[in-house]
Amino acid sequence: MKNKFWTSIKEFALKLKKSKNFYLYVAIGLAVLIAVIYFSSFLTSSPSPSTNDDTTSANLTASEEYVASLENKLENVISQIEGTGNVDVVITLEKGFEYVYLTEEETRTSASGNTTTSTTVVMVDGQPVLIEELYPVIKGIVVVCAGADNVSVKMNIISLIQTVVNVTSSNISIYTSK
Repeated sequence: MKNKFWTSIKEFALKLKKSKNFYLYVAIGLAVLIAVIYFSSFLTSSPSPSTNDDTTSANLTASEEYVASLENKLENVISQIEGTGNVDVVITLEKGFEYVYLTEEETRTSASGNTTTSTTVVMVDGQPVLIEELYPVIKGIVVVCAGADNVSVKMNIISLIQTVVNVTSSNISIYTSK
């Protein structure tokens, strides 16, 4: 079976070589191969070296997972408070995860007196050296629950959220569910 496969491949290659458009087919094949290699680099999940202001797709995914986990935890804890009933929590972020990488700075002075400074990310075994991972900054939290019309329940929820997430009360909104 293996020999049949290779034989058919060889026959196809010979037919292709005899074709007038052989070089066109080779060029198209190379273009497709280069495109596949180029776009496959976007599918890697490791964080790429970036400045503090860059947001990569990996950061967005990590941020979304962080928010979903935090929402779930808050829903579980808030539902333990007496009088809350069914709880839904929505968290919005000001910005996602940020990664700070180790960099080296090199300053060169030319013969004319001009100085240039270049900064490069330090790599070890092909990976950037991560110095610090900054957690997402929470912009606001919305809680919807049955007992939110009770002032005592509302204050308990605000206190709980401030303790768990360290967000000011002005960034927390609590509403009564239907």
